[in-house]
Amino acid sequence: MTKASKSIRCAIYTRKSSDEGLDQEFNSLDAQREASEAYVKSQTHEGWLLLPNHYDDGGYSGGSLDRPAIQHLLADIAANKVDVVVVYKIDRLTRSLADFARMVELFDKHDVSFVSVTQSFNTTSSMGRLTLNVLLSFAQFEREVTGERIRDKIAASKAKGMWMGGVLPLGYDLPKDTSRTLVLNEGEAQTVRLIFERYLKIGSVHKLEAWLKAEGIHSKQWETRQGKQLGGKAFSRGALYHLLRNKTYLGKIVHRSLVHAAKHPPILDASLFGKVQRKLDASGKRRKTKRLTPETAPLTGRIFDATGEPMSPTRSRGKQGRYYRYYVSASLQQGRPNACDKGDETIRRISATALEGELRGLLERVLPRSQTEVLSSPRRIEVHKNAVHLILPKAICSGIQARLSTDERIEADVTDPECLRLVASIRIRNRRGRTEIRSQIVRTTHRDPILIGALQRAHAMIELDARKLPLCRKSPETQYGRRLIGLAFLAPDLQQEILEGRQPADLTLDDLMAKPLPPDWKTQRALFKHV
Repeated sequence: MTKASKSIRCAIYTRKSSDEGLDQEFNSLDAQREASEAYVKSQTHEGWLLLPNHYDDGGYSGGSLDRPAIQHLLADIAANKVDVVVVYKIDRLTRSLADFARMVELFDKHDVSFVSVTQSFNTTSSMGRLTLNVLLSFAQFEREVTGERIRDKIAASKAKGMWMGGVLPLGYDLPKDTSRTLVLNEGEAQTVRLIFERYLKIGSVHKLEAWLKAEGIHSKQWETRQGKQLGGKAFSRGALYHLLRNKTYLGKIVHRSLVHAAKHPPILDASLFGKVQRKLDASGKRRKTKRLTPETAPLTGRIFDATGEPMSPTRSRGKQGRYYRYYVSASLQQGRPNACDKGDETIRRISATALEGELRGLLERVLPRSQTEVLSSPRRIEVHKNAVHLILPKAICSGIQARLSTDERIEADVTDPECLRLVASIRIRNRRGRTEIRSQIVRTTHRDPILIGALQRAHAMIELDARKLPLCRKSPETQYGRRLIGLAFLAPDLQQEILEGRQPADLTLDDLMAKPLPPDWKTQRALFKHV
């Protein structure tokens, strides 16, 4: 059956930029749909059939594709459920030339036509696409001019000291009329003065945050014109920095780099505000360190912890003045409670030098030789407790499977079909407040005298009469002695590996003594391989 002889499924799309009038019985969306339905009905002799689905975006701008109905429509097109898209005017579909070009590509791919009720177009021809692009260029131009006009109006209004919206600052209420002048809230104004005075006394935003939380002082809670409740939460450090720098409390309105006299009354005098600014500036200079650039922190922007939080580069200075680089999760940097839970085993802080060294060695081994820095190859790095996942483009993974060790695997990446996921057995753990990185398990022929000596002492304790052995650190009656004597009950093959120096390269006596060894030899072997 040819396409001409079968039913042509038509989807009508309607859009209105503002939500004004949408509650009316017959609104703009209804008018657009009625005209489009009439056009589809006029083409019944061609086999056109109207789909029952409604694709209506009320209150959404045509400047982007972030609209629920258009996304639903594009998904149905991709699923081959639509043959013709009908709109009242072309700018109802989009006002962005780039977005329209992408949609035309999708239409062509799935053999979908595009019809404008008030404008005759055929997108299957190059001339039709050219005409559409010209019209869309004017639609985009109109949108940009409208945006410029709105921005100019806001700038002019702020120059006259008017409040033009945004996050309502603590100490003020929304205007009660159309004057656009903030209303002083004296109770909250006292809180603002208390915060500024307390900061001068404490001298630390971090301590100020803790003090406000202990005192139960929260950010401003207010309701938008749409009835949405905002604020009323504990202050974060970022919010406190913004509050302490806010010139609104001086009776000013800030627009970009310009400061204008406002119509609302000030809460603070210039003297108190100036003292706080000087203290903040001085504190900032003391904390200032050399900026970590992508050259000094090559994984910046591409490294994440196991929960998906980005890990940012940072550094600290040791006792002898030496700097140490780290990648730290956002929650740990901001001091969120979940980052400090004792039961949380997520790796949120890791040595940058050690991790970069491990990854560089791994990538140089498994990837084809290249003149570029191998650390720039992964698109994403995920740090898990027992492995590090690297998302690599398929284009650079030719023959990678043959170069992997037994503790590594390559698999498809579900988030990006153009990439592969390399799972490397790089174990990371927190120990004594430090993060340790352990590379893939390898065997060594190095005999460890400490391990061998501990094993010998354990057997000696078995042979001696425990009742005649004086109570000392190595006695089986002490905790250390009980842990040490347990080495004598290791599986014979594991003891033989220690004596011959074939144990895991990073196995230490502390690892074996960290907790009582299980009596089952099979369990011991499993632990021995994954220490």
